[in-house]
Amino acid sequence: MRILFDSRQTQYKTPFGTLRTGECCVLQIRIPTEVGASGVRLMLEDSEHAVCAELPFSFASRGEDGYELWRLEFTRQETGLHFYWFRIDKRGGGSFRLFRQGSDTNMEAGEKWQLSVIPADFRVPDFAPGAVMYQIFPDRFARSGSCDLTYKLQPFWVHESPDELPEYRPDAQGEVRNNDFFGGNFAGIREKLPYLQELGVGVLYLNPIFMAWSNHRYDTADYRRPDPMLGTEEDFRTLCDAAHARGMRVILDGVFSHTGSNSVYFDAKHVFGHGAASDPNSPYRRWYRFHRYPDDYEAWWGIRTLPCVEELDETYLHYIIEDEDSVIAHWLRLGADGFRLDVVDELPDEFVRRLRRRMRQIDPQSLLLGEVWEDASNKRAYGVSRRYFVDGELDSVMNYPWRNAIVAFLTDADDGTALGESLMTLAENYPPEVLSCVMNHLGTHDTPRILTVLGEPFRGTKDERAHRRMTPVQRKTALMRLRMAAFLQFTLPGMPCIYYGDEAGMEGFEDPFCRTCYPWGREDGELRAYYRMMTALRGSSEALRRGGLRVLAAGNGRIAFSRSIGGERVVVCVNHSIGEWVLPAGRVRFAESAAPSPTGEVVLMRGGFCLLEPSDPEAHISIE
Repeated sequence: MRILFDSRQTQYKTPFGTLRTGECCVLQIRIPTEVGASGVRLMLEDSEHAVCAELPFSFASRGEDGYELWRLEFTRQETGLHFYWFRIDKRGGGSFRLFRQGSDTNMEAGEKWQLSVIPADFRVPDFAPGAVMYQIFPDRFARSGSCDLTYKLQPFWVHESPDELPEYRPDAQGEVRNNDFFGGNFAGIREKLPYLQELGVGVLYLNPIFMAWSNHRYDTADYRRPDPMLGTEEDFRTLCDAAHARGMRVILDGVFSHTGSNSVYFDAKHVFGHGAASDPNSPYRRWYRFHRYPDDYEAWWGIRTLPCVEELDETYLHYIIEDEDSVIAHWLRLGADGFRLDVVDELPDEFVRRLRRRMRQIDPQSLLLGEVWEDASNKRAYGVSRRYFVDGELDSVMNYPWRNAIVAFLTDADDGTALGESLMTLAENYPPEVLSCVMNHLGTHDTPRILTVLGEPFRGTKDERAHRRMTPVQRKTALMRLRMAAFLQFTLPGMPCIYYGDEAGMEGFEDPFCRTCYPWGREDGELRAYYRMMTALRGSSEALRRGGLRVLAAGNGRIAFSRSIGGERVVVCVNHSIGEWVLPAGRVRFAESAAPSPTGEVVLMRGGFCLLEPSDPEAHISIE
């Protein structure tokens, strides 16, 4: 007989997942009578794994099944990331430790359980839970008319046709300059708003728009000016007004851990005057970390065109956050509805806290989203446990763990077991409010196109990858997998985010091949229609937009999970196995490759998936 405790089951722990300050948490553990337990203690550790509290359980009852029930009620008044395990004392003397092993327990060896305590008043913007996002790489989405390029940083050149590949080959000095442009602009995005509205998009996320030298614009030259290639401040305001009129929000990319070397602030090329590298008395000099002035300085990942900044320098904090017309205030007042923080792991917690506080002062409904590639709840960066959730710093994060788990499942690297565990891990570790608006992406500007990822592996040269396209047979397989991936993406908690052109069937390997121009007029119409069905399906269900998540079965190439809120409960099932999968009878709200059985059950064929309302809410779903 095993000692029974499962933090994901309400009979053992309530509430599920994170705890708010002042909220009562109830733990119950069932111990075989034969163990002879004389006492049970919760050993609570802080983020550095030092024991910060020992809380005794009370004996509750002894059952006829040979188990004793021990119970603990407690509250925490301070926020923080905690880990816990149990110490069980024995009547004959001695004690042992109890740890987690999967959903079971194990003596003396295993993992610790995690418990995050978040602020009691933590809230996310009303528009975010369940909204559909659309990520735009501004230079490559849409172009309308021309812009005044008088002040565009030199040198640059513009492609003659959107059908051309971005320049990926090194120049004579062996560098890829990223100074080729296609001319996408604010006016082009504004013209495509009807298309985005028809697609069901509620939030636009724009990669950097600030004045910069490179086409990706992560090398900011001036935080307070839009890049001339995109248009003017007034063009941006007009875009935001038009988006708001259609019920859409606009989120900007905030790149605050570094600037460009060719910028107002650093000015390595002596273009602007009074930059840190061009003027020893520059007001910006204290922003940068010079080892030997002016040409030896700390740069982001060693890239000399991206000098790092001292984010906690008070003049920098005031310029970006605190001043009346700070960078944050400037763009929010022009119409932006929030920011995505680039490489948030490299921004100090105090910087992020102050930024979100200032955003909320200006616009209580503004959204702050962070770029995190791992589980953000227990992320450690540079030896420090980050406090994104326990201090209420971020409303949302990019969800690479689920993206990677979905890809592994659909490319046969996982039979669904790891996907199921990944889903429940984040559901348990993230505050429910964060989970409701986590950014669920399949592709981004930093990853190969999802259709390419779901095709057959290819490891040719860069030239070969630049021109590589799938065969019709390969593409058919990849499209089948993409439909399953998008179905999962749109039925999971959070904000499903479409990377521009994924819905059109774009292919492409790593940067810059994942950043080619949207193929207006040459889209995969069937795939676009499918994405519209996904957004409509999501819009028709409160459970899909805001409901809780429970994994019901995972493994053998299959996964099933439920989404529920109030009186609505739906079950999502995906069959990536080689055989049929018989599911309980019920109302099918959406399905592909599914059919009813003579006895009323639902049968998913190979590659089939469905959204089901089981006739019997307690019906068991088997993956055998």
